[in-house]
Amino acid sequence: MPMKLSVRQQQVLGATVRHYIATARPVGSEALVDEFHPRVSPATIRNAMGFLEKVGLLYQPHTSAGRVPSDSGYRVYVDQLITPSDTFSRQVDQILSEQLNWEELGIEAALRGAAQILSTLSGYIALVTMPQPDTAQLRHLHLVQIDPGRAMLIVVLDSYETQSALMSIPEVPRETPSDPEHIDRELQILSNFLNEQLRGRSLKEISVLDWSELGREFERYADLLRLSLSELHRRSQLSISTQILINGVAELLRRQPEFAEIHQIQTIMQLLESEQDQLWSLIFESADSETTGRRVTVRIGSENPLEPIRTCALVSATYQRGLVPVGSVGMLGPTRMVYEDTIAMVEATANYLSGALSQAVNYKDDG
Repeated sequence: MPMKLSVRQQQVLGATVRHYIATARPVGSEALVDEFHPRVSPATIRNAMGFLEKVGLLYQPHTSAGRVPSDSGYRVYVDQLITPSDTFSRQVDQILSEQLNWEELGIEAALRGAAQILSTLSGYIALVTMPQPDTAQLRHLHLVQIDPGRAMLIVVLDSYETQSALMSIPEVPRETPSDPEHIDRELQILSNFLNEQLRGRSLKEISVLDWSELGREFERYADLLRLSLSELHRRSQLSISTQILINGVAELLRRQPEFAEIHQIQTIMQLLESEQDQLWSLIFESADSETTGRRVTVRIGSENPLEPIRTCALVSATYQRGLVPVGSVGMLGPTRMVYEDTIAMVEATANYLSGALSQAVNYKDDG
């Protein structure tokens, strides 16, 4: 249930958060006087700050210091006092559109480029996950004979990722020609069949294959092809499902005083480098857009379930292929984060990636 604050208390909380974000120093009542028009007295501001401290939205790090927003204070600020900037969203979309060429870069390089742009714009760590293999759809499949007795199965997903697996060519029945040209023709027929059966489906949908449509003469290929497709699916899950493209650690260290000491970021680096599966499951969770009106998730400080980032803020959103979430965009920084800009940036990037991924696939299909 939202906390009920008077208009003055909301104004003082908002001014305190903005001032602390800008300076990284505890905020006294005198520092906020110029925030108000018409001006109000420091005593009025002190009274409001005292109330906000009493209800847990501000706190004093030292008895002689000013106030600092608590995690709860930032939560009220994000939920009730700000509106992400549509102007900034449009600017981010324009920058991404101008600097990323999907046709030339390919999907991984384009996503890395997006992460670099985000970290440079924000000064925070940008996190972009690769598209999920379970939701990536098969665009094309081809079987090629590479030498007697062996073929290569090549799969191209609609994310432009190419995967391959070697498989044995089963022994030819006595009544069937065994020359290379005949094998090539068989592999071409199999390729056509597999494309017809699997195009637009994910690799995990191997069970939908109806081999009876192909004819008895190709039954000997069935088990080998199932094994090869299953292996490609397994490998794709291991290599991509938890891969996160990370950019901006140096920017964070350089621009955010909270992380000026290397020991303050060591546990975060451990999480980013060695425990990505935990982080992936966190940033891939979708926001409840029906409730919030937005599809961005904002976790502040102690709201984060992972211990290394409980002093950080994590803003994330999923990007989609059609209506299906396939990846995510996240920004990790101090709780003293410029939330208006960060939320706008993450949502704009998720929207851009959703559109760019669909356009890139459609462009390839038209070609």
